[in-house]
Amino acid sequence: MKAILKSDIEPGEMIRNIAILLDRNVRLFGDRYVYQEKNKEGRYEGVVWDYLYNNVNNIAWNLKAAGFSKGDKLVIFSRNCLEMLEAQLAVMAFGGIVVPIFANFKKETAELLIRHSDAEWLLVAGQHQLDNLGTDLNIKHLYSIDEITDSRFPMLKSFAELLTERPVGESVLDQSINPDSICLNMYTSGTMGIPKCVQLTHQNILSQQAALDILWDISEHDRFLAYLPWHHSFGGIFELFTALYNGATYYLESSYGRDPNSIFENWKIVKPTVFFSVPKVYQMLYDITRKSKEAEDQFFNSGLKFIFTAAAALPEKLSNEFEKRNIKVIEGWGLTETSPCCTLTDPALKRENGVVGKPIPGVTIRIGEEDEIQVKGPNVMVGYYKNDEANAGAFTADGWYRTGDVGTITEKGLKLISRKDRIFKLSNGEKVIPTDLEKQIELKCHYVQYAIVSGSGEDHPVALIFPNKKLLETPDYELTPEEGCFCPRNLNELGRCLTGCLHIANDSIGQKFSKVKSAAIIMDELSLDHKTLTPSMKMAPKNVLEKYKAHLLNLYGENVPVEEEVYVIHLEELNSVKKCTK
Repeated sequence: MKAILKSDIEPGEMIRNIAILLDRNVRLFGDRYVYQEKNKEGRYEGVVWDYLYNNVNNIAWNLKAAGFSKGDKLVIFSRNCLEMLEAQLAVMAFGGIVVPIFANFKKETAELLIRHSDAEWLLVAGQHQLDNLGTDLNIKHLYSIDEITDSRFPMLKSFAELLTERPVGESVLDQSINPDSICLNMYTSGTMGIPKCVQLTHQNILSQQAALDILWDISEHDRFLAYLPWHHSFGGIFELFTALYNGATYYLESSYGRDPNSIFENWKIVKPTVFFSVPKVYQMLYDITRKSKEAEDQFFNSGLKFIFTAAAALPEKLSNEFEKRNIKVIEGWGLTETSPCCTLTDPALKRENGVVGKPIPGVTIRIGEEDEIQVKGPNVMVGYYKNDEANAGAFTADGWYRTGDVGTITEKGLKLISRKDRIFKLSNGEKVIPTDLEKQIELKCHYVQYAIVSGSGEDHPVALIFPNKKLLETPDYELTPEEGCFCPRNLNELGRCLTGCLHIANDSIGQKFSKVKSAAIIMDELSLDHKTLTPSMKMAPKNVLEKYKAHLLNLYGENVPVEEEVYVIHLEELNSVKKCTK
């Protein structure tokens, strides 16, 4: 008998499609701000629902006039911006399919996804995107948000043409769209390989909002300060549609999440009531608040109702800082394939590491073979586009989506253990869950940016550790991570410091065979260019292990030359050595 977990609460009534959602909201919130971003002078300015709705109608009308039909696809190759928002809502509400891709994809990846999508319509942000595209794509209609010309693309038109006013009183937004119609094709981040194209429907997106509406209090009076990219499900479905559905104002963070100081300056202006982010960003923002009482008061502002965290657990010390100020901390779990949210934690319960809460209304979870988490509900995708191999293994015979995550059901809800494809066996057959130790290493020291544990087929595990180079170069002595810990200034000091921390991390792991016997601290940065990071800034394990294979071999006794500066820690010998081979 498989363990099953579901909500005791019935989901609310679902809005049938995006066109109906827009019509409802313009009637409810017509003169209220829906979206704001900074202008050239650095001041926030925005648009109200009436303005947004009119532009969405114009874009849909002009796309249809140019030959766009229901079911057609528009690839949006752009950063988050008002024009992107207007275009994707117009396509969805007309009956088309939006395909957002990361604005900074290099030519190889951008062309791969555009070709795979089978789209004939493309909207780019500007010249940067066009420079990463060849002229042999099957794109017949091309628009640019920035006013540019490019002789290589004779069909290039300005986005402004799509805003041309339609005949008075006319609209092609279709409130009769079937909820099961696909409206969004979203590529996964590709942490374990080539991105997969997830096909999502109006029901997938809006059923989630009907469920969330019961669980938390968000209204047109709320303010979102947002940086999460819209080509990724956390930002482009979960956060964005939570703001839109409830009529809240969405403020675009002007550094797109890249600069914590910028986030903080925008935070002071916006005074968000809700914030969605990942633990690393919360930690960086909290570090800034420790510089002064004024900064602390500005960050933990009285209007901040709750923060939402995903991708990893918020460290307990940081979580406590919010909770002692009566700011709720909510964690969730899900995947692009589940639109994305499946579970939420109850802020009234004591948070437990690894526990991601109980299913939202309408969603059911069970633990299947090999402890794999399986999901059923209106939020689950139709399937992958043009990927028979992935579709063949995506669902069980009785229709449950196989998430690829391993977990267990506890009294407080679902507890995550690891990605199934990250678990490996040693040469003696013992099974190692590397994510347990990786989390401990990363939580132990904020000078560690990423850690990966490996050892498939070997006698014991080893670790590769990538430090925060900027923090090493400019250590902040006011931000000591823990009592008794100092701020290292270079690789040698970090290596000596981490030797003790790795022992402590090892001691937190119960099974002796799961402990690492050596580690390499590599003075290099994971990056999008090397495909060691995904566009959502998650580590891509397969690519990391391949790129730094020489370091792994050296940890197992080889003597392979490496380019990067590296500090090697041998935990069994209780000593460490520095190797710097070019």
